[in-house]
Amino acid sequence: MGRAAFSVSLSASLTSPLNRIFLARHGVVKNEDTFKTSPFHFDLWFYFTLQNWVLDFGRPIAMIILPLEWFPLNKPSAGDYFHMAYNVITPFLLLKLIERSPKTLPRSMVYVSIIMFVMGASIHLVGDSVNHRLIFSGYQHHLSVRENPIIKNLKPETLIDSFELLYYYDEYLGHSMWYIPFFLILFIYFTGCFTPVEEESRMPVPALLLMGPSSLYYWYLVTEGQIFILYIFTFFAMMALVMHQKRKGLVLDSNGLFLFYSFIITLVLIAVWVVWLWNDKILRKKYPGVIYIPEPWAFYTLHMNNLHAAKESL
Repeated sequence: MGRAAFSVSLSASLTSPLNRIFLARHGVVKNEDTFKTSPFHFDLWFYFTLQNWVLDFGRPIAMIILPLEWFPLNKPSAGDYFHMAYNVITPFLLLKLIERSPKTLPRSMVYVSIIMFVMGASIHLVGDSVNHRLIFSGYQHHLSVRENPIIKNLKPETLIDSFELLYYYDEYLGHSMWYIPFFLILFIYFTGCFTPVEEESRMPVPALLLMGPSSLYYWYLVTEGQIFILYIFTFFAMMALVMHQKRKGLVLDSNGLFLFYSFIITLVLIAVWVVWLWNDKILRKKYPGVIYIPEPWAFYTLHMNNLHAAKESL
């Protein structure tokens, strides 16, 4: 009788409204609306894709195109202000995506990931700002730091170590703290994109229209950020989750299909990019590892700058 009374009391306390709200908020228990369907979030995905293209892809372009007199080399560039806006808008949109998930997701993990994302993107802001401003002084992105003509002859030589440290903060630490939580948040959101209703596993026309720009941006993100391993592990995890949920009779909803197919198209674009530049000896020297995926900006500084110089000499 004592055990039965204790069991009834414990059950009653867990099902009380306050306890259910607390446990659900921290992702301890599932809500009853776990499989409540969610319409395609066209507004969020549109804003997300637009700001990625304008504020992330567009920032180095804005820095190069806008007159240098407007943004002196000893002040933040236009691209830096784009990056600052990106560091605020992107985590906000990611949080809004998580809020719209029909499933209760682990909020604590999401909040920690958002904090790491902002910190990593901010570290990258500083390193990337200096590295891109060095272009105006003749810095060549297709070469390593020590091989660059404007740096290899610096005196004392310890200055070269400082530039390598800056490059490490930009390309390694900043990217890791930026992209790992970014893909983790997308995967956490993806786990809530399943439904038992087959008819809801379809993408509306707006989703199909956004898929191209979204996939192309992920291609740029993976290649320029040199995060193929992180991307492919995330993609394999998504694929494994899809197969696991399929055994339970669950399928992806429109938001899950949009994210999953965008990743598939991204993989195809990366493969085409690698095949196209497979025999480039100069880029091969900069990316000597097993995974050969050149950065678009390295390709630009190597080939497009040479093309512009050749045209000007004619």
